[in-house]
Amino acid sequence: MALMLALALMALLPVSEQGPHEKRLLNSLLASYNTLERPVANESEPLEVKFGLTLQQIIDVDEKNQILTTNVWLNLDEKNQLLITNIWLSLEWNDYNLRWNDSEYGGVKDLRITPNKLWKPDVLMYNSADEGFDGTYQTNVVVRNNGSCLYVPPGIFKSTCKIDITWFPFDDQHCDMKFGSWTYDGNQLDLVLKDEAGGDLSDFITNGEWYLIGMPGKKNTITYACCPEPYVDVTFTIMIRRRTLYYFFNLIVPCVLISSMALLGFTLPPDSGEKLTLGVTILLSLTVFLNLVAETLPQVSDAIPLLGTYFNCIMFMVASSVVLTVVVLNYHHRTADIHEMPQWIKTVFLQWLPWILRMSRPGKKITRKTIMMSNRMRELELKERSSKSLLANVLDIDDDFRHAPPPPNSTASTGNLGPGCSIFRTDFRRSFVRPSTMEDVGGGLGSHHRELHLILRELQFITARMKKADEEAELISDWKFAAMVVDRFCLFVFTLFTIIATVAVLLSAPHIIVQ
Repeated sequence: MALMLALALMALLPVSEQGPHEKRLLNSLLASYNTLERPVANESEPLEVKFGLTLQQIIDVDEKNQILTTNVWLNLDEKNQLLITNIWLSLEWNDYNLRWNDSEYGGVKDLRITPNKLWKPDVLMYNSADEGFDGTYQTNVVVRNNGSCLYVPPGIFKSTCKIDITWFPFDDQHCDMKFGSWTYDGNQLDLVLKDEAGGDLSDFITNGEWYLIGMPGKKNTITYACCPEPYVDVTFTIMIRRRTLYYFFNLIVPCVLISSMALLGFTLPPDSGEKLTLGVTILLSLTVFLNLVAETLPQVSDAIPLLGTYFNCIMFMVASSVVLTVVVLNYHHRTADIHEMPQWIKTVFLQWLPWILRMSRPGKKITRKTIMMSNRMRELELKERSSKSLLANVLDIDDDFRHAPPPPNSTASTGNLGPGCSIFRTDFRRSFVRPSTMEDVGGGLGSHHRELHLILRELQFITARMKKADEEAELISDWKFAAMVVDRFCLFVFTLFTIIATVAVLLSAPHIIVQ
């Protein structure tokens, strides 16, 4: 019973007759329609075309080739300027061939007609980078009974875009999409912005790399060199901002970590053998990271990217650390028989820099007072050496014999050669006392003098070797301490340089992180 009741109700409903009426209407409209005719009542007046753009998605921004690929809905709303004095609801297209009375055609108020059957403006994107130049899909044109036409072709556009890499990866890009008629000048076709605010962003799909700031539009009237007539275009500027979270954690953070490893190289002992290898490895790692950045940027010399500047500063720091590591290793392995420490190195690396860096040697605390006392003692030593006789400087003995009275039972003063040479002095004096017999002369000068002279030479040789060994050990210790001071000084300087460079880059960027 329910099924029979439903069939009875359906039989009472009026039958739709849209099919025959729409066919008859199409035949009537398109029978004598000419697609080459500009649909205006007066050929001396321009045809107003309202132009709008709906941005749906930013597919790709090719920085290297400077191409912006977008997915937009091109919104062409064409109106006739002849009825501009009426309200917006009464503005109609004055194409007499596309107007009809809907009561005469079964209430048909609109039609969908393929664009190759109708006249449509040849609006193209001037800065297109597509191989086919026009990336739109030819959809049907919605024609209403009052003559208005709505043409919404979707398309994927490739447009040229001037990429500014100055603040990469903290950069903003402004990409223009310039639309205009290719053959109709401003006297024949007048483009008008559909929305003064710009493009429609209600259906925009967010991009993982770029954040959309806005898309304002502007109407321009330009007279080109080829033609005297003015041409009207509508330019939409897509303002996008790069999302820096990816670059921050994949380029900046690894660069900071690698540079910090270069700083740790200054704390590595020179005897480990890996000090120079660590610096060279870090330099190669930064070179690889810089190549990754260079591959994503256009090969232009207009500007240097901010990230590239930061990487170059860090690479300069690491390269300098490698050079100074060579200096440290050179200082650390110097010996006394090859190198002599200059006085300026002693003053800078053994006194003042350790005092500034708060460094000290075991058992030797370096202060300003000790530095001044050491310099004073060195001046006194040089003054004392200059006042000694030549013999005293050669033998490194005191020069007091010139002022002491001669000892008793001697005919001449022999000088004080030191307490270690008392036996030699006694026998030396005895050797010059007037002998009583010839036997005394032969015995005194023959045996005792030669034995004592040989003993003195052996003692002087042993003392000189011990003194030379002590001086060499002290000089080697000084060179090693100088190398340690250079290491500590480089650690402080390069740490400060890395911190300043990182903070300066982050603070100079227009924005830090955009997720």
